[in-house]
Amino acid sequence: MNMVLPSAISATPNGTTRPQVRIVIVGHVDHGKSTLVGRLLHETGSLPDGKLEMLKAVSARRGMPFEWSFLLDALQTERDQGITIDTTQIRFRTRSRDVVLIDAPGHAEFLRNMITGASQADGAVLIIDALEGVRDQTRRHGYLLHLLGIKQVAVVVNKMDRVDFSAERFGEISNEISAHLIGLGVKPSAVIPISARDGDGVAAHTPRIAWYKGPSVVEALDELEPARPAETLPLRLPVQAIYKFDDRRIIAGRIESGSLKAGDEIVIMPAGKIARIKTIEGWPVTPLSTPQTAGRSVGITLDRELFIERGDVIGHVGQSPRDTRRIHARIFWLHDKPLSKGDQILIRLGTRETRASVVAIDKAVDPGALSNKETNSIARNHVGEIDISLAQPIAADPYSESPRTGRLVIEVGGRIAGGGLVLSVDAGQRAVPVDIVPVASALRADERSARYRHGGAVLWFTGLPGSGKSTLALALERRLFTNGGSPILLDGDTLRAGLNSDLGFSHADRSENIRRLAEIATHLARNGHIAIVAAVSPAASDRAAARRIADSAFREIYVATPAEICESRDPKGHYAKARAGGLPSFTGITNDYEPPAGNELTIDTSSRTVADAVDEIERMLAQTGILFEEVADLAANI
Repeated sequence: MNMVLPSAISATPNGTTRPQVRIVIVGHVDHGKSTLVGRLLHETGSLPDGKLEMLKAVSARRGMPFEWSFLLDALQTERDQGITIDTTQIRFRTRSRDVVLIDAPGHAEFLRNMITGASQADGAVLIIDALEGVRDQTRRHGYLLHLLGIKQVAVVVNKMDRVDFSAERFGEISNEISAHLIGLGVKPSAVIPISARDGDGVAAHTPRIAWYKGPSVVEALDELEPARPAETLPLRLPVQAIYKFDDRRIIAGRIESGSLKAGDEIVIMPAGKIARIKTIEGWPVTPLSTPQTAGRSVGITLDRELFIERGDVIGHVGQSPRDTRRIHARIFWLHDKPLSKGDQILIRLGTRETRASVVAIDKAVDPGALSNKETNSIARNHVGEIDISLAQPIAADPYSESPRTGRLVIEVGGRIAGGGLVLSVDAGQRAVPVDIVPVASALRADERSARYRHGGAVLWFTGLPGSGKSTLALALERRLFTNGGSPILLDGDTLRAGLNSDLGFSHADRSENIRRLAEIATHLARNGHIAIVAAVSPAASDRAAARRIADSAFREIYVATPAEICESRDPKGHYAKARAGGLPSFTGITNDYEPPAGNELTIDTSSRTVADAVDEIERMLAQTGILFEEVADLAANI
């Protein structure tokens, strides 16, 4: 019975619209969730014609009494086991709402399935057995709803017939569960006494609960507010796949929020690359001329070739998600082994997967006991807040800003081990010690890119002394600046005279020199600038480390001028200084240099002019998505 969910406003036959709410129903096993859902379908006239009679006939053939819960048991295995092991989505209509009810499992071992179900909900119904009362699992479910950011909760006290519809017993349960939920920051919208089997309190009041003056279940559902429609939120299009079709390169994904149309200027995060939507592809008619909104799966083409991969997130310029390597999250832990500081995990956020490590654990709680513990681990079925350091940058939103892209799932050993909410995002930051709190720029990288018409990048000029690295770097800096860009030159010798003056020329000092250069350049690139590094950087391992630091922003340019020409030029006197200081001779420096493999561009300055070489560098930047629009067009046509 899994159904595709429409948008938060659904059309009626007469052309008007009705709000739609997604509601998850949770509770301890055997407290009567499935019975209540079946009864709701019947009371609201939502059953297909003949369905009830057919199920009663099936029950009679099997020699078993009919149960309302049979309406939900779509899988034969579930019917045989007598338990619900997955989430089921059911649609019905109240007086003023279209309701999508999500039935989530109640067994502790099936909580991971419940995370999937509850994560889609705008509100919740928490069901409690009147005889058994509030159980540990009930408290866990309440905490899980809090964990998933669900603020609207209606509590249903079921099986009142088993306690002779006692108002006193109902009051005890109502007070206990209300105090628990209020302690979590969730005020229940209603606490309702019912008998789902007999229909008392489901859609109407009956004489047996005459002492109760509040709403029925259907009336309470009518009062729940739908979430802000997804199409009114900023655009979020997680990339699922890229396809080559004819001469088109189609980027496919599902619009989780917002809307898009041809001509929109977009940014692809976490890299911060900017482009315009050229076409929106469809089938069998293409291209599509109308805007596409949240909930639609679309294919788009762009006005330029960019490197895009699964897991990237597309937004509008100025309203993009943050790029980050570190997030703070509140999670519910499901794995047998407790989650500890330093553990290696797999994070799934949207369509992106990345390895991660747990940097810190805070506020570990046993939801059953509601006790905070000072601990370095989170036990099974417990909750905690954690800092996560990511192995690669991702695009992320806090849940409070974007509920549809602010939830994460944790995997261990190929299985779901936990899930929760992204509470905060440290934009553009790498893994750092716990006691250091980085401060991000007030400006986003995509805002700078929109002004400069280029993305952030680290251009790493490497080659022998005298090869022409600094000459090319200076000429490129001037060219980019003249065209309105924001280039910044980082010359190796200049930094050795200041920031790196404490370093010598040992292997370790050379590596540290390169690391510092790479860190500074990467910081500039993440803030939208083009950092132009001119450094001999003879060791391939050091340059590889610089590439890892800068990640997708790195472009390596090998200035491959022949050694004999370099020695004859040697404008900075490297070789003379080396000999005078007892350092390696020209032959020694040449022998130490390890030419790049897999670099983005190779230039020999002995056979071309500086202007020609800079033209080629600009073309490479345009082709790899660093230069945008007018600048890219200019470079491509030179």
